[in-house]
Amino acid sequence: MQGLFFTGTDTGVGKTWITTMAARQLGQLGIRVGAYKPVASGVENNRWADIDALAEAIGGEFPDERICPQRFDAPLAPPEAARQEDREVDAGLLRSGARWWSQQVDLLVVEGVGGLLCPLTETETVADLAAGLGWPIVIVARNALGTINHTLLTIEAARHRGLDIAGVVLNQPDPPDSLDRSPETNAATIDRLGHVKILGHVAYGGHDLLPPDGTTTIDWSELAGHCH
Repeated sequence: MQGLFFTGTDTGVGKTWITTMAARQLGQLGIRVGAYKPVASGVENNRWADIDALAEAIGGEFPDERICPQRFDAPLAPPEAARQEDREVDAGLLRSGARWWSQQVDLLVVEGVGGLLCPLTETETVADLAAGLGWPIVIVARNALGTINHTLLTIEAARHRGLDIAGVVLNQPDPPDSLDRSPETNAATIDRLGHVKILGHVAYGGHDLLPPDGTTTIDWSELAGHCH
């Protein structure tokens, strides 16, 4: 089984949006694709929106407990959300939950929690899980003022831990600000200073990843298979 691990520069940057976009494209190519979110926190009306979106993106044929085996109510980092329920995050399940998919699909898209250094357990971060799974990471960044610092810090942290960076996606999760011209220059600056592939950008509300040259689409399967 191949895999891609989607992480973010922060919470609310659109990781789920980009992960589901990749999953749908892979499915349209006839690839058996699964979606996995190791842990989720923050429930509304007894539903976790991220899990619902991931389930829909892969066709709705897999149960929620396989897509996300650990779920907590409070919108906090998983260890704290678990603590408020007198529970704790099961570190072993974070990994075994991913391994279950190996007999089900050809490629697994994994969505992390918050940013790369967001805690998953009392001793481990998202970066630790990504390293353990061993798949290339896609960094989702908010395409707005301030993203250069956040993205370069994430790139540096990933490389420090030996993670394989497939590239960066610049996403606009919020309506564009007419006074903010940074979305026009962020990609070039991150490319130049971060020495990383800019996979493209997604406009606010868009369903297509627009590559820098505006002529091709991203082959997610190729990224998963050739970034080792």
